[in-house]
Amino acid sequence: MNRPLPWDDIKTPDIDYNVRLIPNGGVVPAFWGRDSESRCLFVLSLEGDHSRLFAEGRTSVHGIEVDLQRDPASDRQNLVLTLERQVDGDLFCALCESLFEGLRPVERPEAALHVALTHIKRWKAFMAGRNARLLSAEEIRGLFAELTFLTSLYQEKLSHANAVSAWTGADRVHQDFVFADRAVEIKSLAGTDRSTVRISSEDQLESIQDLLFLMTYRLRETPDSEQARSVNELVLAIEGELQDADAIEEFGRKLAAYGYAPLQEYDKPRFLVSGEQAYHVVEDFPKIVRSGLPAGVTRVKYQIDIERMAPFGCRSEDVLEGI
Repeated sequence: MNRPLPWDDIKTPDIDYNVRLIPNGGVVPAFWGRDSESRCLFVLSLEGDHSRLFAEGRTSVHGIEVDLQRDPASDRQNLVLTLERQVDGDLFCALCESLFEGLRPVERPEAALHVALTHIKRWKAFMAGRNARLLSAEEIRGLFAELTFLTSLYQEKLSHANAVSAWTGADRVHQDFVFADRAVEIKSLAGTDRSTVRISSEDQLESIQDLLFLMTYRLRETPDSEQARSVNELVLAIEGELQDADAIEEFGRKLAAYGYAPLQEYDKPRFLVSGEQAYHVVEDFPKIVRSGLPAGVTRVKYQIDIERMAPFGCRSEDVLEGI
């Protein structure tokens, strides 16, 4: 991210830790801090004794130390999150900022601790995913496109649970969706991808399912449009529409596996889907597949001219027809 971090101007103390109040917060005060080992801290100051709630909801997170400490100068307790490795400062800052935003409307200390522990559990799932880090711009577009198709899947054909189960891209299955007798690979197209579709492996356009489709979404960044949505907004919309508890839990797990956490960094960009096009991937579709590779050739990446795909175009409705 290469941006200044809130701990940069906090001095390392000889003992305990130094803190600075985070402005524009809610009723429950939160602080940036640095301890005597120069480690970065996020501190939440809570009135009262919350030891029991903390013991019941505590969870460990790789790379982050979580502790509830008595403040000797008052009747308060401090929830202290400590970053163990300085190299992860950007990511820790983003996670703490997302927690801070979640705490803004909270007025009671026990509710604030509950919100914090819930966020930390989501962090744990995120940190356990593949190479916990901020998603690249290309990955953000890809996730937005996949979630757009997921939305259409449960709105038009499948139950909430079956639609979430069909989303396999987060679990690194060869295609992004597998359901009934078909597989669907999803691609996002931005301004730099107007004439080609990028294929990242020799397995993406080959499937054991009876039918295979390639679905493209043209995404246009429109920050000022009321109809545009960010990845964070799209995730919140889906979470609000899912009505099956197991589907909601599975959706959260798959988001974490993808590498997504609800960070402020993903409030932008905001996208509009300016077009979509489906293609039926059949035998003579222009593609490179594993079954056709010479011995020893692997990890193939290539691009397909969209105009060469045109003869294989079909209606978006065809992708879901017959299920």
